[in-house]
Amino acid sequence: MPRYADIVLPLAQPAYTFALPEGVTVAGGEAVAVQFGRRRIYTGIVWRVHDRRPDFRTVKSVSRVLYGGMRLLSPEQMSLWEWIASYYMCSLGEVMRVALPSLMKPSGDTEEEFSDDEFRPRTECYVSLAAELRDEGRFHEICEKIERRAPKQYEALLELAAAGDETRIATGEVARRLLRADHAVLDALRRKKYVVCTRRERSVERGGAVFRLPELTAHQQTALESLRGQFAAGKTTALLQGITGSGKTEIYIHLIAEVLARGGDVLLLVPEIALTAQLIERMERIFGSRVTPYHSKLTPRRRTETFLRLGRSEGGEFVVGARSAIFLPLKRLQLVVVDEEHDASYKQSDPAPRYNARDCAVVTARLFGGRTLLGSATPSLETWLNARSGKYGRAVLGERYGGARPPEVLISDTLRAARRGERHAHFNKLLLDRIGETLARGGQAMLFQNRRGFSPYVECTECGWTARCPHCNVTLTYHKGGEKLVCHYCGHTEGVPAKCPSCRVTDVVPVGFGTEKIEEEVARIFPGARVARLDRDSVTSERAFNAIVADFAARRTDILVGTQMITKGFD
Repeated sequence: MPRYADIVLPLAQPAYTFALPEGVTVAGGEAVAVQFGRRRIYTGIVWRVHDRRPDFRTVKSVSRVLYGGMRLLSPEQMSLWEWIASYYMCSLGEVMRVALPSLMKPSGDTEEEFSDDEFRPRTECYVSLAAELRDEGRFHEICEKIERRAPKQYEALLELAAAGDETRIATGEVARRLLRADHAVLDALRRKKYVVCTRRERSVERGGAVFRLPELTAHQQTALESLRGQFAAGKTTALLQGITGSGKTEIYIHLIAEVLARGGDVLLLVPEIALTAQLIERMERIFGSRVTPYHSKLTPRRRTETFLRLGRSEGGEFVVGARSAIFLPLKRLQLVVVDEEHDASYKQSDPAPRYNARDCAVVTARLFGGRTLLGSATPSLETWLNARSGKYGRAVLGERYGGARPPEVLISDTLRAARRGERHAHFNKLLLDRIGETLARGGQAMLFQNRRGFSPYVECTECGWTARCPHCNVTLTYHKGGEKLVCHYCGHTEGVPAKCPSCRVTDVVPVGFGTEKIEEEVARIFPGARVARLDRDSVTSERAFNAIVADFAARRTDILVGTQMITKGFD
């Protein structure tokens, strides 16, 4: 009997039906290559297999199965996609576009072009002792034979044996990159058939289950016991409301350790990449290699490798990531922690689906039979109401960890300072005085400005013309680095006009200030200070971000200027 499959494509379209060639067996959640339209070949996800022929004359067939028939989506994830498509009023294809890493969605006008874009995992060389040398007597005999004639080969054999269990000769494989021996030595051992070299997909070693957990204060222990009790009583979602600096992360750590110890998966969501990197570093000090990062600053290859590795994992995974991590294929998801749950960064504004990762986290945990913990000092209104009405559980931390004091907040009246002539460039005298005092005593300062670029717009002083985006009808932001005008909505870029395009009389001038201009002005006012900038323009990669944060942490930077990336989690 002919079989058919409903296939979801990465397009703003519903699922389409394709025929399954004879002998081809697929299941829901697998990836296939299909021809859509006259010749375009796309990656599709099998959604449903059935035997009902569609009501049109010609039915195209599935070209081939991808990823060796590996199931990319579990039934729970497919249910999540369907919920997102329904709740946020978009198609499954639009969900697919944001859920899968870019390298997992190759397409092309020809089979050759499609094949060129297909993801191919990195491989590396693994070395193991030959079967003959796994006998301890034979191993020592060979070692005595080559010890004097080939000392480097002798050292390589000892190193390879020591890589296994201390009480017996190693039988497992060791990654070539972990061995001190060079290629010539290993190649000589391979020709003598003392070792076996195998090339295969690179694997990631995961850490053990022994964690060094932080000690909790009495207030933290009370909150932790309260959350455990509420989860045990059947609450699927709970709010941990703690003032800034109260130690919510320590409670996260204890709950995460409990889930990992019993082989479950944990997902920790954070709103900003800046917070992600810091939290990953902190978690790695406790959970070691069990921590898997996932966010947009990782390379497409690394995101794809992470997605496929988690799809093959059998549990015990701990992922720390931004909102897109909600789509990762964790099979035994038992706990989702949403830190700073009130943050607007969890909401994707464009393109569709315009989802809120916090709400998706609650739905995802429920689908897997797990629990969701929402953490915040200032909960969103909907979360606060759900906790107050009893729909969510709730625990409160009202004291700062270690007796820390809240920061002093000073409000400077900009208009009053301008009337008194106390403004210098874009800064009030009060702010400059406090920065100077901080630098004088060897401290560091952070300046937050919610606009990147040099100035929000350019304007003609003669006729009032301003440069606007032809697509979005908003003013273009002036970026001094590169001398360009950029739309921060759609990415449209154009050069700065030499003369006003409207009156052709005078030059256009930048108006207002962004992070670039603040960085420039601060460096001029405090020439002895080391100034750095942290925003989307300066953070071009994960390495660039880590370098900026590391320099500030190591006190190689005195003043850090940035957008909202610097306002979260810098302890």
